[in-house]
Amino acid sequence: MDFGLSARAQEYLGRLQDFMDSGVYPAEPVHAAQRRELRAAGREHHVPPVVEELKAAARGRGLWNLFLPGSEDPAHGLSVTDYAPLAEVMGRSPDLAPEALNCAAPDTGNMELLHLFGTPEQKERWLVPLLNGEIRSAFAMTEPDVASSDATNIATRVERDGDHYVVNGRKWWVSGAADPRCAFMIVMGRTDPGGEPHRRQSMVLVPLDAPGVEIVRSLPVFGYQDQHGHCEITLTDVRVPAANLVGQEGAGFAIAQARLGPGRVHHCMRAIGMAERALELMCDRALTREAFGGPLARQGVVRAQIAESRMAIEQARLLVLKTAWLIDERGARAARSEVAAIKVIAPRVALEVVDRAIQVHGGAGVSDDTPLAAMWAALRTLRLADGPDEVHVRSVARAELSGRPGT
Repeated sequence: MDFGLSARAQEYLGRLQDFMDSGVYPAEPVHAAQRRELRAAGREHHVPPVVEELKAAARGRGLWNLFLPGSEDPAHGLSVTDYAPLAEVMGRSPDLAPEALNCAAPDTGNMELLHLFGTPEQKERWLVPLLNGEIRSAFAMTEPDVASSDATNIATRVERDGDHYVVNGRKWWVSGAADPRCAFMIVMGRTDPGGEPHRRQSMVLVPLDAPGVEIVRSLPVFGYQDQHGHCEITLTDVRVPAANLVGQEGAGFAIAQARLGPGRVHHCMRAIGMAERALELMCDRALTREAFGGPLARQGVVRAQIAESRMAIEQARLLVLKTAWLIDERGARAARSEVAAIKVIAPRVALEVVDRAIQVHGGAGVSDDTPLAAMWAALRTLRLADGPDEVHVRSVARAELSGRPGT
């Protein structure tokens, strides 16, 4: 296995690191201040102006849509392995860097999905504005009334009525839907309730302003209100043209799986980026904070926390890079077990590192004076997003036992 970066990826990495130092990190306090001002004005989910400034700056540097594999966008030609370290660097500032480069979820997954399965008309109406960073989007699969970790449970109905589909259901944790720039969501629902379990679901494009779409609330995460929102949405007799079907009827489950492969590498490398920044903050704190007659870094327990964090990060990164390499070499299907494994390991490791960093910071660690508390909330949530840990552990076990006597 070769995890070495191509010359083009190395060039992008250098440019990205420079952009982080000169643009993104200095913008973090500006972003926080602008969010406070917008919140005070009753505009909780409006985008702070500094985000659009960063987007323009990133695009001017050619740092744009880098998540797309080279076969889909020859302009940059990056493999999943090439993109992985870029995603890690972006993860160091998760609220700003991914969106600045138009590499933020859920738009990345939706763009990949539309590229793979969208019709020319769907691409023109929805994909092109997403690629240009002119709109945002959402993905509506999870439901409050069923265990959505098993996607075959999804109860939202998508019924054909002449030249239209009529959608009825209730979704929640629809990330991004509260942002005024969010123009549409991809909704997964049942088109054939009596069919084979993995052929019952389909996906349709639903504009956010369609009659019958109601955003009930934006759900906080451990008390944090994400700027883009994580929404509960009801769909009541929502009519969309039949041309809004993504792919074929009954292909929703398969399309969802295609959407999640490389996307989970992105999530996991961003998590490692958060862990790396947390470790840096931990080391800085340990070297500058004095207790019991010297810096915390002299305490054996603190040294152990630093060492354990470094070792865990290195192991997690290697597993994610192996998975990225397998996807590049053999396709996402061949890497299914590894994709499931990294979705457990990377957030778990990052959460442990952030937790240690919080401990070393003491009371400051749970305040908003450092990014650690917000990172902890995001990483703890990631152990549920895109399927809880237990589902992925089950997948790894099934792959390990496959073909053995007794299975």
